[in-house]
Amino acid sequence: MLQFFKHIKGDKTIWAVVALLGILSFMPIYSASTNLIYVVGSSSSTLGILIKHAFLMLSGFIILVAVHKINYKYFSSISVIALVCVIILLLYTLTQDTTIGGATAKRWIEIPFVGLSFQTSTLANVVLMTYVARYLATNKEKEIILKESVLKLWFPIILVLGLIVPENLSTSVLIFTMVIMLLFVGGYPLKYLFSIGGIAIALFGLFFVLNKAYPDMMPNRINTWANRIENFSNPDAEEGYQVEKAKIAIATGLEPTGPGKSVQKNFLPQSSSDFIFAIIIEEFGIILWLPIVLLYILLLIRFVVVAQKSPTTFGTLMVIGVGFPIIFQAILNMMVAVNLIPVTGQNLPLISSGGTSIWMISLAIGMVLSVSAAKDNELINEENSIVENLETT
Repeated sequence: MLQFFKHIKGDKTIWAVVALLGILSFMPIYSASTNLIYVVGSSSSTLGILIKHAFLMLSGFIILVAVHKINYKYFSSISVIALVCVIILLLYTLTQDTTIGGATAKRWIEIPFVGLSFQTSTLANVVLMTYVARYLATNKEKEIILKESVLKLWFPIILVLGLIVPENLSTSVLIFTMVIMLLFVGGYPLKYLFSIGGIAIALFGLFFVLNKAYPDMMPNRINTWANRIENFSNPDAEEGYQVEKAKIAIATGLEPTGPGKSVQKNFLPQSSSDFIFAIIIEEFGIILWLPIVLLYILLLIRFVVVAQKSPTTFGTLMVIGVGFPIIFQAILNMMVAVNLIPVTGQNLPLISSGGTSIWMISLAIGMVLSVSAAKDNELINEENSIVENLETT
């Protein structure tokens, strides 16, 4: 075991937080799994669901360990090639005929032989943020002109988001928000950001109106978006029904039911993913939900520390680009559970079930740790150099 820890580099606090969140995820997943068996009917045994989650967490940990060993500077070049691959995957994903609840949802591609599906938009998020960090770092000493950045920066962003938005509005909005945040932090001219933001809002409005006028253009999805907003507080609608059940679960959390004794998991279709935070509150109360919130806050603080200590501009921007969306996603999931925003379909990072989410979050955290490890290696090299100089004198 000690030999293994010698190979673990980077911020030890991040390692500890990730491990704790992973361990804390097992009880809620096991509890909510009864919903998947008796209500949803998507599985046959709670043990099978638990084993699947354990496999996903273990494979995610392997990804994290492998990625954090890579020199983070290589991610700059990798992002260019990966971006092309992501665009191809997104195009392929749109050709898949996936149906959820009677509505088309072309978000996943099946992974052969393992019985798992892969949501390509989550990979697109990590790759695109890394690519934007590369662009900003490459042009940090230059005066950025909007006309010159259209092809190298905005065209890839628009293309990726354009392929995601038809089937996953919440993820595309999340990615666009994080891109704007990263561009702001990276020093992209503010006047251009306001212009791009205005154009994006206008285009989305036009897109929405056209799809309302011609519903066959994109069956079901526009209606899904509209219904989530319109039925936000309507208990008779599906979205309002889910929120009402989540609120009951949260209210019950004042006197927790205890592990595995949630009642509302039997009424929430997404109790193991979108609404798992509500189930955690119902069963464990403040004993578990508060530590989870504090762990996310601690993770954010360590991301900031790693970004500040990064040896290069690219490292700083990459940490912000791939790390901050994890925290933002957690906030969105919690806000949905407490009825602050409409249902978005965002998982609770490292807690909710779902293979792609666990893998991509592990990839992103591995990239953050690779930046942290590079700083540690620099300090080690400096210490070795000092020792060698003392020995020679």
